[in-house]
Amino acid sequence: MTPSAASSGPGAPGLDIPVVTVAPGGTATTSLTVRNDSDIVEAYSLEVVGDCASWTTVEPARVSLYPGTSETVTIRLEPPRSPEIRAGELPLAVRVLPIEHPDAVRVPETTVHVEEFHELRTELRPRRRRGWLRGRYRLAVRNEGNAPVQVGFTPGQAGEELAFAFNPAEPKLEPGESVEVGLRVRTGKPVWFGSPVVWPFTLVTAETGDQNETQPDETADRPPLDAEFVQIPIFPKWLLALLALLLALLLAWFALVRPAVRSAAKEAVSEAVQPRPTPAGEQGGNGQTPGTGSDGASTSPDGQGKGSGAGGDGTSTGDGTTVGSAQQSSATIDLKTSSGQTETGTYKVPKKSVFGVTDIVVANFQGDEGVMTISFGDRKITTIALETFRNQDYHWVTPIKIPANDTVTIEVTCAKPGTPSTGLRAQGCHEVLNVSGVLNRTEQ
Repeated sequence: MTPSAASSGPGAPGLDIPVVTVAPGGTATTSLTVRNDSDIVEAYSLEVVGDCASWTTVEPARVSLYPGTSETVTIRLEPPRSPEIRAGELPLAVRVLPIEHPDAVRVPETTVHVEEFHELRTELRPRRRRGWLRGRYRLAVRNEGNAPVQVGFTPGQAGEELAFAFNPAEPKLEPGESVEVGLRVRTGKPVWFGSPVVWPFTLVTAETGDQNETQPDETADRPPLDAEFVQIPIFPKWLLALLALLLALLLAWFALVRPAVRSAAKEAVSEAVQPRPTPAGEQGGNGQTPGTGSDGASTSPDGQGKGSGAGGDGTSTGDGTTVGSAQQSSATIDLKTSSGQTETGTYKVPKKSVFGVTDIVVANFQGDEGVMTISFGDRKITTIALETFRNQDYHWVTPIKIPANDTVTIEVTCAKPGTPSTGLRAQGCHEVLNVSGVLNRTEQ
């Protein structure tokens, strides 16, 4: 280097520093010649000041010179590879302080050219996404270089079945700045059935726009980021199997179970409501069934036995078949009750007879709501809520005996009439009781 001209004044050194260029992460040196133009022996303390002070050193940091002599010191620059060291020109100053004449301090300056370096760090999260038609990813980009850059993205997919959208598309980043870019991946067609389809793709992040030339070691291609989009079917296999099972059960219900249930219900109602036919040859001389009056009401041998509710519309009929000394017999009580009323229907056991009851069938074919009580003479057999049944039957192995002139009684309290098969709500409740058993004559 060429030293400067001698400075005037006692102890003033002659100083000069050339311009220097340095790359971040590298090392550069320059020199400074210190000359003692005074007439005494002088010691000089050298210290770097300014923006470069943290990564610049002077070797040696102290020199002693005789009058008229000089010494060259080395200035070593080692800037770190960091976004904090911005590319461009930075001032470099060295303070030269004479020990004997501190008032003659000098601060020579120069310019340091910091070269650019470019480095991008990218991270894609998540690497695997599942969806029907689209998947969303987050791309984190950080500029770890020391110069502003504009970033672009280049997706790659083998069959080009995927469409890519970035937001923002080309962000601009200052040194040390980070940005999160939204990436949306979309397929053109849905997958309706079957197994999931895996679509692998790659993503390359690069600088766009006019950038200064980079260092040779920075020109290598950055490795692309690998990711996957898993397209799941709209209808999974287990859902198809479940739908097939439900359809099979529905068809089985309408084809097999429902007709059988409706047929059984109709048969039960018909059996409960309709009286049993009287075998030929067992009719009385007037063509009537024993135990039945001319109007169909059950009668005893003396013509009595019709039962009716107090103020209600209840009738009872009976028929019988003689077996030995006993007679198989049954009676039906048909009782109609107005809404909010309580009515009673009865069947009276004929004189000189004992009725052994083995079976009763109760029909609530309208679906009325209320309470029904069944009694044999003074014995209450059961109380039933009408809304809990449509057809109900009871059977006894040992017959329940009802003496002559006692009655089989049903008492109905009508809370709410039901709806018969016509589809129109009935005006009142309508219940039918059929009682069957053996009618024994106590006297000839």
